[in-house]
Amino acid sequence: MKEKILITNCHLVNPFDEVRNSEILIEHERILKIEKSGTIRSTDTLINAGGRLTAPGFIDVHIQGAGGTDVLDGTDEALNVIARTCARFGVTGFLATTIFRPGGFNQHIKTAAACTGKDLKGADLLGIHLEGPFISREKRGMIKNDCIADPDRRILEEILSLSGGSLRMMTVAPEAKGCLDIIRALTQRGVIASFGHSPADYEQTKRGIEAGISHVTHLFNAMGPILHRDPGPIPAIFEKESVTAQLIADGVHIHPSVMSFACELLGDERLVLITDGMQAMGLPDGSYEYNGLRYESRSGTARYLDGTLIGTSLGMSQLVERCFTLTGSSLLTAVRAASYNPARVLGIEKNRGSIEPGKDADIVVLNSDFSVWKTIKRGRIIYEEVKDQIQ
Repeated sequence: MKEKILITNCHLVNPFDEVRNSEILIEHERILKIEKSGTIRSTDTLINAGGRLTAPGFIDVHIQGAGGTDVLDGTDEALNVIARTCARFGVTGFLATTIFRPGGFNQHIKTAAACTGKDLKGADLLGIHLEGPFISREKRGMIKNDCIADPDRRILEEILSLSGGSLRMMTVAPEAKGCLDIIRALTQRGVIASFGHSPADYEQTKRGIEAGISHVTHLFNAMGPILHRDPGPIPAIFEKESVTAQLIADGVHIHPSVMSFACELLGDERLVLITDGMQAMGLPDGSYEYNGLRYESRSGTARYLDGTLIGTSLGMSQLVERCFTLTGSSLLTAVRAASYNPARVLGIEKNRGSIEPGKDADIVVLNSDFSVWKTIKRGRIIYEEVKDQIQ
């Protein structure tokens, strides 16, 4: 007999509407129906959400590490820790984001490929996102030089073989000689070609989009700025309505006024929140080590001791809150950018990304401060703040 779970007294925040005093009936792993609270009687398990915000499970297409571990660690346990830490922040699915070392040791990619689709006791590992190797050394950010190569179909074939069908996204710099052919090859294989780590100008960016770029890696970061006589890549990105873009909405990587500007121009359908999370996510403020160097993680921001920004240590639920409060966007916009839009980027919106009958029961229940009360994946609780609310 299939278990039925009823989540009642919800403030339902879906990507398309907001309804108070709702209840959600889950049968086995899927959403069976949504009604007004007090309508549904027959159930095996009751969860009273107490009026809390209830949203679709978040999806993070750009996270490198969490909980003191990194995808580069190349172990099942590291990916388990990342998956469990993601669940603490309302994420039910993520892309393991990492690098490829041309001619080097890449066991971490094999490990991530092998763990894709497995039960990691937390969020689902949906595949791999590679930043490079076909990116610019000029805009490499924290990516090391030995993880960058000139565009080469042989290297691409090696990556595709190594990842065993789990490569879902690759960040590329379209101005590099031969990269347009790489972009075409990626799209033919069903891999998302994402603009990033690139000094491409306006025209070069447009050519990349024409070749198949459909997404943008951490908009504004690791790319050229907007200048009135040299517009750079950003106007080309905004102009193409089919191109979606990642945003690190922490208020540090991007000034809140620029975040608001991006949200307004991208609109509800094109904005995709990411954490770009690193190993300090989920850890208390303190001093840690990354790439052999000490760094400080404070208030969600990680910096080397010389002040160089490394990344964010905020979880997705915290970034949803910052997007909502810092940009003036609606709650629906912030939730959609963390759920339905990334699901659509990955082509999985028929099963994930919104709370609708027939879809996977991936749900996050948030406290008023946006901390996570419960994370539910396919009808199973994978994180809960307290254990005494299930009756």
